[in-house]
Amino acid sequence: MTEPSERVITLPNALSFARILGVPVFLWLILVPQADLWALALLVLAGITDWLDGAIARATGQTSKLGAMLDPLADRLYIAATLLGLAVRSIIPWWLVGLLALRELMLLALVPLLRRRGLLALPVTVTGKAATFCLMWGFPFLLLGSVGGSVGTAAMACGWAFALWGTGLYWWAGIGYVVTTLRMPAKA
Repeated sequence: MTEPSERVITLPNALSFARILGVPVFLWLILVPQADLWALALLVLAGITDWLDGAIARATGQTSKLGAMLDPLADRLYIAATLLGLAVRSIIPWWLVGLLALRELMLLALVPLLRRRGLLALPVTVTGKAATFCLMWGFPFLLLGSVGGSVGTAAMACGWAFALWGTGLYWWAGIGYVVTTLRMPAKA
């Protein structure tokens, strides 16, 4: 695997940036007009571009240091916006928001240690990607579950399965990041 470049202008970075720009639009759709199907469509599009930017970066050698920061940032922003929107609408309970936010605070506490080790962030792991995948599938299903009827009931069941599994994996990956950071030698 090649070392990430210093390039800023790449297609994967543009996709990640576009995903970030979609976060306030998503929040507006879910909270103001409560246009759940449009919000769902934007969330699905964000999930597709999340996969696409990584696939393009690897296939074309367009991996970059900026992309390594933008991609997880976009993921976290969508997860936070979705959690907030779903909780405000009472589609999910606030304890789930707290559980996922607590994991983010745990990782935020690692930043000084990472800096001392000469890193801006830890590389994304397969477990972390699987957790994000589950959450990015679970939240749209939970949103779709708000439409009611048999489709809503089935979507809600799938949504909770993905969301709970994703939360477990999210924490497992977070603990892995802590262990990895603590085992790293300080930069000389």
